[in-house]
Amino acid sequence: MDDDNDSALGPNDVTESLRSAIGDRYLTYALSTIMHRALPDARDGLKPVHRRILYAMSRLRLSPTGGFLKSAKISGDTMGDFHPHGDAAIYDAMARLAQDFNVRYPLVDGQGNFGNIDGDNPAASRYTEARMTAAAEALLEGLSEDSVDFRDNYDGRLTEPSVLPASFPNLLANGSSGIAVGMATNIPPHNLHELIDACLHLIKFPGAGDDSLLNHILGPDFPTGGVIVEPAENMAEAYRTGRGSFRLRAKWEIEDLGRGQWQIVVTEIPYQVQKSKLIEKLAEVIQTKKVPLLADVRDESAEDVRVVLEPRAKTVDPDMLMGMLFRNSDLEIRFSMNMNVLIDGLTPKVCSLKEVLRAFLDHRREVLLRRSRYRLGKIDHRLEVLEGFIIAFLHLDRVIDIIRYDDEPKSALMAEDWAHPHTRATSEKDYVGPKTGDPEIALTEVQAEAILNMRLRSLRRLEELELIAERDGLAAERAEIEALLSNETLQWARIGEELRDTRKIFGKTSPGGARRTAFAQATEVPDVPLEAMIDREPITVVCSQMGWVRAMTGHIDLARDLKFKDGDGPRFTFHAETTDKLLVFGANGRFYTVSAANLPGGRGMGEPLRLMIDLPNEAEIVDILIHKPGAKILLASSDGNGFVVPEDEVVAQTRGGKQVLNLGDSKAVVCKRVAGDHVAVVGENRKVLVFALEELPEMTRGKGVRLQKYKDGGLSDATTFALADGLAWLDPAGRTRTQTELEEWIGKRATAGRMAPRGFPRDNRFN
Repeated sequence: MDDDNDSALGPNDVTESLRSAIGDRYLTYALSTIMHRALPDARDGLKPVHRRILYAMSRLRLSPTGGFLKSAKISGDTMGDFHPHGDAAIYDAMARLAQDFNVRYPLVDGQGNFGNIDGDNPAASRYTEARMTAAAEALLEGLSEDSVDFRDNYDGRLTEPSVLPASFPNLLANGSSGIAVGMATNIPPHNLHELIDACLHLIKFPGAGDDSLLNHILGPDFPTGGVIVEPAENMAEAYRTGRGSFRLRAKWEIEDLGRGQWQIVVTEIPYQVQKSKLIEKLAEVIQTKKVPLLADVRDESAEDVRVVLEPRAKTVDPDMLMGMLFRNSDLEIRFSMNMNVLIDGLTPKVCSLKEVLRAFLDHRREVLLRRSRYRLGKIDHRLEVLEGFIIAFLHLDRVIDIIRYDDEPKSALMAEDWAHPHTRATSEKDYVGPKTGDPEIALTEVQAEAILNMRLRSLRRLEELELIAERDGLAAERAEIEALLSNETLQWARIGEELRDTRKIFGKTSPGGARRTAFAQATEVPDVPLEAMIDREPITVVCSQMGWVRAMTGHIDLARDLKFKDGDGPRFTFHAETTDKLLVFGANGRFYTVSAANLPGGRGMGEPLRLMIDLPNEAEIVDILIHKPGAKILLASSDGNGFVVPEDEVVAQTRGGKQVLNLGDSKAVVCKRVAGDHVAVVGENRKVLVFALEELPEMTRGKGVRLQKYKDGGLSDATTFALADGLAWLDPAGRTRTQTELEEWIGKRATAGRMAPRGFPRDNRFN
């Protein structure tokens, strides 16, 4: 069989195991994602898509002082020339660079709808226009001076920069985020003035540690402002290791409304929190009464953020209210930092603050050296041309004769000996070509070409003093560059000067350059029980047979006739208070907890209890109890198993409830609070058994033990009572009957019992 397969292979076919093929291809995909999509370069802080967008905009000459161009044209050129991916992805990346609530120093100046802090998407690319900002221009400065390497684009038609020169540390200034294969990055934005101060400190003290750099960099500086409440030691550890997180809170203030009334106004929200989603969350907090101190929330934002929070009463403590909102909403977030970047564009590494700044400074030194060498080449070329111009000025008549009369003026200019004087020709017959031999002073090919390309009108400006002055100036500049290239101290001094110039443009005195995010100590609000924040008021809880529940104000007469839906009637009616917790036990063996304060009002028929808890439709409500800490509950299933559970163990924290009684094919039928020293059970066969309570185990969850033995049927009801007081029940006439002589029915747990006493209810229940 193998021989047949081998013979079927073509001459260019190669056999390879599936494991090897998948492994190699997945590795290729992973490396492509890491290096060319998700992780930023530590040198310019950009991912390839952002770098290509800016380079395409520079080729379109979209300078900050020029006109705008349609975004569709920009994204189209980027896609066609450099980034062969979807234009929607390119446009989204470009739009983000224009959002001042997402980027600390926007690199794109957008005109039109580029989205907002509410989370609305930008308009289509055919409607918006864009150009570069001054910050983007600073990243591109020196790109045409051979400052960085270029590589072929995806189809080899053009070249693109592998990294931008980057006049400022954009990685930390604007931050970055991305998810690769097996790794991710998340870097917060920082203040550029502080970053440059730290760079200058690192230039002056190359051995400085991360802690000394934090004297200049106070922490992240988010474009949306806010207040960082992370302890300083935690922030220092995060910057040392490259991993950590920062607690960021909204900025708020108290607005006095007069007559003792006040409201809270949120003016800055945490970074990357959509305002519309935040308002929805706050509204949900009010509806679910997680923060009962909050009465209302309004969004009064225009150009700036203004979210108004109304307290329920003027006596509410503002700090306590905000502390609870910080815990229950996105008014406080934790921003995770993971400084995973590409070092030299190749190696992914989680870097410390110092390593990131050092990568930027080393890149700036490389850019400086390459630009200096490029300038040196330009100066040498110009000096060569100037020497030729000076010779031409001194022998202008001879130059004109050669150009006018010689058949090959370029060769003649290069062959002429300019060390000797020449007689001007009056006609073509008088013209004498250059003599053969090696001239003492000759023009090079570059000089001859420059003379031939010179315009006639330039001859009047071609004065010897000006040429000599330009030559001397360039010679001095050349000496400075050579000194710079040979002296590392001068190089770092020049880098420091460039950084100071950048700081003047984008520093804290420039528009938008001041720090926006403040720092404060986190004032922890003590955990206050929900009951302590709810006004304690009497209510009457009414639950119908169909599970519709309501809370009527005050303690009404329980025998009073109440209105219910057609086909419905009363099931549970009892007195409670708004601070109570209600324990709802379902036939599925689960306990659910409902706050009495969250019950709908008594007007109308109420609401289905199943809207408040995740009780299945097929599971009936066995009982509803008011939670009493420290009490115990007797639970039993229809197959006759049961146990005692501490009431504190059945309180559920979620809508899904808490499974306490494990059931097989049976269902839960008994949920009674323990009161007494004996247990009485009655089966569907009307046999009653009484046994000591101590025979039942106390458990937090389980199936329980057998309460009564049955041949047919199962358990009908069970209760607890004090043997000395006797067993009581309601007879068919509604009178309470008490049986004190119970020796006939007392036995051991799990026995069959005896027939019920005379007058026991026909429904076999201890009502």
